[in-house]
This record gives sequence, structure tokens and C-alpha cells, in this order.
Amino acid sequence: MTLFLNNDDVAQVLTMKDTIAALEVTYSQLVSKEAVCRPRIDLQIPTSDPGKVFQWGTMEGGSVAGYFAIRMKSDIIYEQTYEGAVTQEKYCVEPGKFCGLIFLIDIETGEPLAMLNDGIIQHMRVGADGGIGVKYMARKDASVVGMLGSGGMARSHMEAFSCVRDIRKLKVFSPTAANREAFGAEMAEKYGIEVEVLDDARGVYEGADIVAGCTDSAVPVLNGAWLEPGAHITNVGGGGGRPDEATCARIDVYLRFGNAPAPDGLPQYGLADEYLTYAALPERDTGFKMKRRGKRGHGVILEDRVITFADLLGGANRGRTSDSEITYSERGNLQGAQFFAVAGRVYELAKEKGLGHEVPTEWFLQDIRD
Repeated sequence: MTLFLNNDDVAQVLTMKDTIAALEVTYSQLVSKEAVCRPRIDLQIPTSDPGKVFQWGTMEGGSVAGYFAIRMKSDIIYEQTYEGAVTQEKYCVEPGKFCGLIFLIDIETGEPLAMLNDGIIQHMRVGADGGIGVKYMARKDASVVGMLGSGGMARSHMEAFSCVRDIRKLKVFSPTAANREAFGAEMAEKYGIEVEVLDDARGVYEGADIVAGCTDSAVPVLNGAWLEPGAHITNVGGGGGRPDEATCARIDVYLRFGNAPAPDGLPQYGLADEYLTYAALPERDTGFKMKRRGKRGHGVILEDRVITFADLLGGANRGRTSDSEITYSERGNLQGAQFFAVAGRVYELAKEKGLGHEVPTEWFLQDIRD
């Protein structure tokens, strides 16, 4: 039988520690070439509404450890301005509904093992990346988080940071006062830490050992001029995930976990792009700042300061060399390798607990050869 696992099932079994551990193993397998993935690929088609675009996104990967997975997303995307902030919004069918699925397969037999909602896994795997970056690059005594954002990604990042460092204080700003107040109160209760809710973004940087941009902003949210010596930076969203130029100028060491491998025998097609976009009516300007027509998803941003997971594992470069350096970490275009690792672990734990809805595997099979 094939399992369908919804977000409630996933939430019952998946911990942030499990997610961090699974991803670290996967990144090691990519270094040893025991795992493979490709960059995210998006197909965009304009809708009848000139302000909205249909986007189908996929990413996939697998390893000799036993699993393959493809993650699939169906979104209507658009931008809106709210209280001075430009955000990228998305939905499926209607606002507040989303369609993201992970199809997990056994590489030994090709058997469809599970179909999973991707919501919880999505937040956990992105937060875990932030935690892995902090684990390897932040100062050992890092204890103060400066958070830009107060939504789901901010929550998953706080959980990940707390797994790898002794976090004692949170400073948070987001544009909506009620949201940042609620987030601050929740984090104070959950982690037993001091929380300072701020009315402006600048205060987030003061005394922060870890500065995290966790927003759905369509424009950059980090401000490099406000960074203090010794800070470690992570950034989700905020203009396609690329830090602003002022931040880039301040970074001393940049950890990019790695790049998806080139197609076998075609090294010239090895790309560091975060995503590749194919578009109907590509000449039509939707105005999207995150994926403006004619632009590419960012790749390696600081060639002269970059190190990779391979460097860390091989001892070629151990990252931060002083407590005063400003460091930055990001995954790179390895997201295709994340879903088989995390979904595989969820599948194992859910089977142990008897969770999920069984679907006949025969429904996925046929006796006509393609």
C-alpha cells in the first residue's frame, strides 16, 4: 500500500533535530556523489488577470541510501503592497489554499511509497538550513537573534537556531505590529527567553549575534550598514533570497552548501542558479521583482569569499576564523536533494506509528509499457 501523509501526520513525527540530521547526511552524500539532484524548475504561464501568473514548480533528487522524491507545486502568484512592504503572495484555487506535494519512491523497486503534503516539511527544511548555517558559521557563544519577520519561516528558524546554539534573547521586527507582538509572546513562552519587540528594523541588528531575514518580501529586507562585527546572517525571501549590496560588501566568509551537479557528460550545463524559469509569453512584463522577466535566480554571490560543505567536510576551510568576522550562509540550489531525505524520514516514522491513509499501490501501476 502507498501512504498519503497530510500535514497533521507529518507534524506528529518530524522534529527539527531530525530534519537537520537528515539534511546534513544528504549534503554529505552530495559531496561523495552518492546523491544527486537538479535545480528547481518553474514553468510560468500568464493568466487572464494581468497581475497574476500560474506557476508550476518542481525539484527532485535521490540517493543510493534508498529514496527518490519529487516535490511539485501549483501556484497562482502575484504581488501586493501592505503597510509599505511589497510581498509576493500565492494560492491554489483560492487565497489561503495551497497545493504542494512530495512523491516518494523506493529506488530498489520503483515502488511509490508515499504522497505527502509539503507544508510542514517545507518550513522545516528551510529552517533547518538556517540552523545548519548557524551550526558551522556563527560564533560558538551566539545567543541573541535579530529577526526580520514574524511568520512561519521565522518560527521554524527560531526552532532550528535553538537546536544548535543556546539562544537567550530574541529581537524582532515585522511591518504588522499585531503579528510581531504575537510572535514575540509565543517565542518567549516556547523557549523561555527574553524577547524585545521593536517598532523599527534598525534595532534588530543592535547586539544581534544572528541576523535572520525571514519574510515573503519581494524586495531585499537586510541592511548591511546596520550589521555589527561578528554577526552571522541568514536570509529567506527578501528579493529572491539575495542579500542587498551593502550586506554583500560586509560579508567576510560566505558558506554556500553546494551546487547541483551538471548533467552526466555535460559539464557545461552545470548551473549555480537557484531556479530555472521557462515562460509562456516571456516578453510580457508581469512586474514581479522576485522573478522579473529576463533575470536569473541568483547563484554564487561572492566568488572570492565562498566556501562549500565539501570544504567543511574535507578540512580545506573551516569557515569563520575570528569572532569579529561577518558570515553568511545559504543552501545553494540543492533543494531537490532535501525532499527525499526529509520525506523518507517522515515515511519511516509514520509507518512506525501507523499514521497516514493507505492508497492501493495498484492505482499507480499499469500493464501497458510506456
